[in-house]
Amino acid sequence: MSRNQKKLVIFGAGEFATLARFYFTQDGVREVIAFCVDDDQKSSGSLEGLPVITFSQLIREYPPAEFDAHVAVSYTLLNQRRQEKFQQLKEAGYKLASYICTKSVFWDDLQVGENCFILENQTIQPQVKIGDNVMIWSGNHIGHGTQILDHSYIASHVVISGHCEIGKRCFIGVNATLKDFTKVGDDCVISMGANVTKNMIEGSVAVQESASIHGPDHRLSRTIKRSYFGIKQ
Repeated sequence: MSRNQKKLVIFGAGEFATLARFYFTQDGVREVIAFCVDDDQKSSGSLEGLPVITFSQLIREYPPAEFDAHVAVSYTLLNQRRQEKFQQLKEAGYKLASYICTKSVFWDDLQVGENCFILENQTIQPQVKIGDNVMIWSGNHIGHGTQILDHSYIASHVVISGHCEIGKRCFIGVNATLKDFTKVGDDCVISMGANVTKNMIEGSVAVQESASIHGPDHRLSRTIKRSYFGIKQ
């Protein structure tokens, strides 16, 4: 950890917050010294051996001139709550730290905004731009020339092909695929496994039909087991 970097307070006290602390600490990026919650939430005293403070205490005890912050809350209300907390801390004067896992592949021209949380095993190609407050879970492909706008959330094993544009506050589920040059408007939802081959207007939802599941005695089940695996029933 660089001696010149400020110590870090994480806003949140749930699973996302403890994961953020793990990655910031284990990857040698920042020293996390406290967790923070809203004023109307009771402080639990401590979490993982660190103090849990309210927002009012944060301003008094960890002022923005001396400490940085990171918002680590989920995609509740289609990322609106995370956006609200991001803006609240920015207005209070905090610099919001981003995390990019060192166990990912990306190029020197990658542009990343504040308060991003980008986990391991990403393949991020050249000329990619990622806005503020974007969460990208593990194991994704982000194609060259793609732009991901503010406050969006991308789950794991998503393929975003080249020159796509993802709008603000979008949610993209596990194993979704986007065709190259696709534009996704603000506040869109792309469900798990969906294949998006055309543009989506603001507020759209793309849904992949669930797989058909057949019992062990179904004719198709027997045929597949026999033909591909040599199992005779």
